Amino acid sequence: MTQIPIQTISRYAKSLKAFEQAKKLMPGGVNSPVRAFSAVGRNPVTVEKAKGAMVTDIDGNVYIDYILSYGPIILGHADDRVLAAINKAAQKGASFGMPTLGEIKLAQKVCDMVPSVEILRFVNSGTEATMSALRVARAATGRDKIVKFVGCYHGHHDSLLVQAGSGMTTLGAPSSPGVPKSVTQNTLLIEFNDAAALAELFEQHLDEIAAVIVEPIAGNMGCIPPVDGYLQTMRELCTQHGAILIFDEVMTGLRVAPGCAQAIYGVSPDLTCLGKVVGGGLPCAAYGGKEELMRLVSPDGKVYQAGTLSGNPIAMGAGLATLEGMSEDGAYERLDELSKRLADGLAVAAADAGVALQTHRVGSMVCPFMTDKPVINYQDAIACSDEDFKVFFGSMLDQGIMLAPSLYETWFVSLSHDEVLIDQTIAAARVAYQAVAEARG
Repeated sequence: MTQIPIQTISRYAKSLKAFEQAKKLMPGGVNSPVRAFSAVGRNPVTVEKAKGAMVTDIDGNVYIDYILSYGPIILGHADDRVLAAINKAAQKGASFGMPTLGEIKLAQKVCDMVPSVEILRFVNSGTEATMSALRVARAATGRDKIVKFVGCYHGHHDSLLVQAGSGMTTLGAPSSPGVPKSVTQNTLLIEFNDAAALAELFEQHLDEIAAVIVEPIAGNMGCIPPVDGYLQTMRELCTQHGAILIFDEVMTGLRVAPGCAQAIYGVSPDLTCLGKVVGGGLPCAAYGGKEELMRLVSPDGKVYQAGTLSGNPIAMGAGLATLEGMSEDGAYERLDELSKRLADGLAVAAADAGVALQTHRVGSMVCPFMTDKPVINYQDAIACSDEDFKVFFGSMLDQGIMLAPSLYETWFVSLSHDEVLIDQTIAAARVAYQAVAEARG
């Protein structure tokens, strides 16, 4: 694996030392695989602090940040309103294992912003949210099979850690050791953005499918929006066949629009999974939807789900402060303007360097694919060159631009970014795309 070039090692010396120590204590030296930077042939930088749109590592290098904790930091790092809410809640106690008013306030705010969510349950992670939503769907329908789309990620619970095989549809084969085939055999896989395949799948498995779970904007293979009419067809098929439609909006929820992706495309799911933005950067997620479904959850019903730290008061405060900040006039419009400026600038920079680019953007989610072919599904995304991205990523990092260390991750923009920072990013991209062109020879 290619490591940091020798001429730049001194810039990251403390991070390198910290990583060597971390590897002795944690698998791969990290607590989530992508943080290891292995996909880009680098060693990870270790963060010391962040403010606004900027993040600083322990070597003192300062970066314009487009990771933003993979989405939740929509107001910017260490936002004063969020800090005040965290401090206020923390001074009263970190956790009680009993109800608090903060849970009610944040639940009401979410229900007000997302009309399809009539009632909800807070959990601690997106994985918990999707796992619990699937359990509700199976209980409501009395069926076992679920439909998942290749390239969409819904957390690391067993039934969704599956890989695709040959043919239009495939019974899921485990993509991780430790996952029993008996669990994944009820997971059906098809390509994203293929309405005909979904219709045929329903015909093949009449009265067997409990739920269809989908990222309405696929954010775990870059940013890939649905083609026209796709989500509408999905809604119609689920209604026709009595299946539960679950939108995994852990990434898109309350980021791309106040009503989530479902508001942009005018499609109402039966259940919605939220995370990231809903907690303002603290561990928090939720699942909710139609009352008749959510009343199946204990203690109202028999579907069991619990969590000692669910509805944590500090996370409730951070989430409420974040959503109140995003409810101010013009907040989403401002994010859209900045993100459009970034996407348009990247396209021009790549074109000037002779690098073909497919620039995808929905709201404040941006992903530039270095290809001359349309990207509408996972197969299109993985056809892009890993080597091109390694060159691009390394150049951007060394110029002070922090991107997710993976070709298949989205760039996120916050309200703390401004035109100056966006233009600095575009200027760095000009250098990086030229480096890609030169590396191609």
